[in-house]
Amino acid sequence: MTLRTLLGADDVRRAVTRMAHELVEHDPDADRLVLLGIPTRGAVLARRLAEQMTRIAGREIPAGVLDVTLYRDDLAGQPTRATRRTDVPIDLDGATVVLVDDVLFSGRTVRAALDALTAFGRPAVVRLAVLVDRGHRELPIRPDSVGRNLPSAKTERVRVTLVEVDGADAVTIEGPLAKPEEQA
Repeated sequence: MTLRTLLGADDVRRAVTRMAHELVEHDPDADRLVLLGIPTRGAVLARRLAEQMTRIAGREIPAGVLDVTLYRDDLAGQPTRATRRTDVPIDLDGATVVLVDDVLFSGRTVRAALDALTAFGRPAVVRLAVLVDRGHRELPIRPDSVGRNLPSAKTERVRVTLVEVDGADAVTIEGPLAKPEEQA
């Protein structure tokens, strides 16, 4: 197995800043805009995006957390995972919700998030922002804002690390098909 770093800390910071600008441009007058991050790293990214968007828009953009564990369709085949705290900072009825996750792969986590949203209200619009889109969709789900499109083999593992959780910001890929570390 080889490991290759695709995005370093500066690359992640630039991607989040660009995504924040895209999201503000898409909904410049949305009074009821909220970002909901999917734990763990999606919640961190949602907070970062909300901070950037608040600076850009000049008004407070709230961010919360949406745990999708109980809404997943693969619970039987996965190791047991404790549910996490869900924090929805505004009433979602009629709101514009941006779901935030670190990596989009099959689309099943996003499908679970859409199901989970129904427990909290009926948003007017739901958008999706992801740091990495690696393709391989099993469901008709497409992100509205992407930090980096990363075509990858199904046998490769894409890992996002963030300072708040892992001590460093990076996106790495590991697998039998990953190229050896390139010297700069």
